[in-house]
Amino acid sequence: MKLSKQDLKILELLQIDVKTSVERLSEEVGLSAASIQRHLKRLRDNKVIAQEVAIISPDSVNQSMTFIISVQLNRSYNDCFNYFKNKVKNNNNIQQCYYITGEADFVLVVTAKDMENFEEFTQLFFFSDIAVLHFKTSVVMGRTKVSLALPLNCVDI
Repeated sequence: MKLSKQDLKILELLQIDVKTSVERLSEEVGLSAASIQRHLKRLRDNKVIAQEVAIISPDSVNQSMTFIISVQLNRSYNDCFNYFKNKVKNNNNIQQCYYITGEADFVLVVTAKDMENFEEFTQLFFFSDIAVLHFKTSVVMGRTKVSLALPLNCVDI
């Protein structure tokens, strides 16, 4: 889908605050409210806006620990990649999963209540799974930047 300058401005504003009103978008973009609604419908229908979610403070739901985990799979295990991807999708502690190149096959971002909760996770998710050959964990000491916002200045219009 070809994006217009107005589309990009709408997306820029929504990446900052998805609750930005149509009226505010109209003012900022310089289009009528009806036109903004048509742009939004088109962006949603074409999956340019893939999701609209609430970002919850981890501390407020007792998930104060974050871990970055690289995982190497046992490639002799039949269909290990699809198996692992499905397993990841069904675990609520895993916030993000990336299939990567290099020594590891995947990198995970995982949350936990505390170290005991994380140890339970590792026992169930890694140690008891023959598809996992090796995993390496880094504990996040602090959150410097957490975002899924994308740069929009490199889109061809």
